[in-house]
Amino acid sequence: MSDLERVELPLGAMLHESGVPLGHVYFPTTAVVSLLYVTENGASAEIATVGNEGVVGVSLFMGGHTTPSRAVVQNAGVAYRLKASTTLAEFARSSAFMHLLLRYTQALITQMAQSAVCNRHHALDQQLCRWLLMRLDRLRGSDLKTTQEQISDMLGVRREGVTEAALNLQRTGLIRYGRGRITVLDRHGLELRSCECYAVVKDEYDRLLPRRRVT
Repeated sequence: MSDLERVELPLGAMLHESGVPLGHVYFPTTAVVSLLYVTENGASAEIATVGNEGVVGVSLFMGGHTTPSRAVVQNAGVAYRLKASTTLAEFARSSAFMHLLLRYTQALITQMAQSAVCNRHHALDQQLCRWLLMRLDRLRGSDLKTTQEQISDMLGVRREGVTEAALNLQRTGLIRYGRGRITVLDRHGLELRSCECYAVVKDEYDRLLPRRRVT
């Protein structure tokens, strides 16, 4: 505990870059971080979301030390960070710490795999429902500060498609969509509108990390 450093993570901050050795791992509390893959031409897509359930930097203790993804803060907030050397020493010393991080990594891999399936096989409004629900699980309240451009970057789709999908959800009374903000009005309705991918990922997190909501 004495080695944990409390840090404020501003919107847009990059916690690690592709191919660069990790200096720290981050445990978000109120911040939300996106793991992004960026192509050579600059296009991007979100491969996973990390919030108060997890840790940013799993490649460190998995033996890779670097990763091809980029970690960017999508919702400003607080996190605790731990130096890479301290993380590795504790991972080797404490079986409880090691098994907790490995269980989280298994859940994270499930999220990545399910996101890939969802983006390939499900309608955009279903993808948007999944994305919104996963954000809500990691935030307090029902308001999300985001733009059409940010969502299109996360989902790897055209901005016009996001606009149409958001308007469809607004017309059915599930969300209220304004400039730079989405307010979820009917979470249960979003869950019904979403594909099975959200439930698959949530069930796996709850199974592997049953105390993750304790603060």
